[in-house]
Amino acid sequence: MKKVILLLSVLVLLSACHSRQNEAIMQKSSSGKTLEVLLAADKGQMLKMTRELIDSIFLQPQGCLPQPEPRFDLVNVPVSSLRNTHMFQMHRNIVILEVKKGNPDKVYIDRDKWAAPQVVVDIAASSEASLRDLLRKYEPNIVNAIYNAEHKRMIRAFYNNRNVDLMNRMKEKFGFELTFSEDFMWATEDDGFAWIRKETKDFSLGVLVNVTPYRSQEMMLPEKIYNRIDTIMRRHVPSPSEDGYMGTERRVDFETRKVDYEGTDYCIETHGLWRLMETTDRMGGPFVCYSMLSPDGKNIVEVIGFVYAPRFDKRDYLMQVEGICNSLKWKE
Repeated sequence: MKKVILLLSVLVLLSACHSRQNEAIMQKSSSGKTLEVLLAADKGQMLKMTRELIDSIFLQPQGCLPQPEPRFDLVNVPVSSLRNTHMFQMHRNIVILEVKKGNPDKVYIDRDKWAAPQVVVDIAASSEASLRDLLRKYEPNIVNAIYNAEHKRMIRAFYNNRNVDLMNRMKEKFGFELTFSEDFMWATEDDGFAWIRKETKDFSLGVLVNVTPYRSQEMMLPEKIYNRIDTIMRRHVPSPSEDGYMGTERRVDFETRKVDYEGTDYCIETHGLWRLMETTDRMGGPFVCYSMLSPDGKNIVEVIGFVYAPRFDKRDYLMQVEGICNSLKWKE
């Protein structure tokens, strides 16, 4: 009898695991454009002060871009339309603003609720004033949740069309993986360095990987990071014309912050602009750098993504290289 009960328990467990696996497999991919946010809010709730606050959060210019571009693109629908329309529920980034007497004045962040990857931010406020307080208080959490979901979507898209040979070469050289799609190629390498790039007639995306022995905590100070980025660019990325080189644009402030990065105890994210130095070539664009301590504490790994797209907006291209930079998987 005990054997029968044990067998039934195992079968139930296997059935539950199988059901969860099928659910994950069957979950549809989220829809929507890069950095597009579906804002579910009723017009009657959107008072002037609330609308201005929402615009200041979601439509403010993204920093460290050559030309002004909004942080997100907003699409507004009524809350009832979201609740009753499957198409809206498939959107990649959803923010629900619901004001109702008796609401708990809380912010709920749900991931992959109706699709994957997806983030759903549900703000349940009891009044317009409470709604504005919640938006101000949790703005960093909301923005970070949306960016994290965007990075996951980029990684998934690249992985579905991954360049296996390039990724294996990266793993052999550095001992960790980065996810690149088929249209990226290995440009050049040196001791502790590699440059991977994608070239089209309209734009160029590049990823620089550099490993430096860790000596002291001072190496993670912002100015030290800026100087290393300059050195990496100058040493390894030449200008099309003679004597020119790539460098950071110091006339524009960098944006630097500590971020959570899987597999490391310490990571600094830096956004800025780059340009060609000592040349008449007017080339430049945005870059992002992740400076992190390796899991064994022996090295600083820098992954730098940059964009050159002279005739196009750069925000979405920058998100592509951010996704690559966030795809790093350390050796087991």
